[in-house]
Amino acid sequence: MNNIEEIIRSNRALFEDKEPSEGHLERFSVKLEIRCKPLAVKRSIVPYLLRAAVVTLLVTLSSLWTWDHFIRPGSSRMTLGQVSPQFKEVENYYLHQVNMMEGEIINVDLENNPEQKEMLLSEMKSMDSTYVSLQKELKANPNDERIINAMIEHYQTKLEVMTYIVNQLKTIRNANQNSTENEKIRL
Repeated sequence: MNNIEEIIRSNRALFEDKEPSEGHLERFSVKLEIRCKPLAVKRSIVPYLLRAAVVTLLVTLSSLWTWDHFIRPGSSRMTLGQVSPQFKEVENYYLHQVNMMEGEIINVDLENNPEQKEMLLSEMKSMDSTYVSLQKELKANPNDERIINAMIEHYQTKLEVMTYIVNQLKTIRNANQNSTENEKIRL
């Protein structure tokens, strides 16, 4: 290595004046292309992503099946539908109504106050915890009419409260829309 450096230093004037021979750059480019071609082949990541998605889907489905058949949290609870078919219809009606109201509450836009929305949703969860305790009591006493009536009253009360909340939120939203429209007209 020292030998090459010494040759270059002693003949520096020869190296600075000379240009590469004609066609040198073209030959160099061809050699580079030949050398880099195997690296130019790109592999797609899509097949790997598809495999990962399939594995994820299978794991999720098997987890849900295991949860539903072995670990289900509601195994210590009993629903109205398990008492009799008539109560199942009543329960389905109230569940449908409550789910519709929950959807409306979730979709209401409370951009200016997200804490209120979180507080509202936490209150709904606390109402659900009351119902869970009623379900546990029903499992212990399946023929107790008082518990069945309390569960139905819980649904009715929850539906009334949710309807009131939705109506109030709609009123507030309409009032806000009217005030913004009035401000636009003033401008």
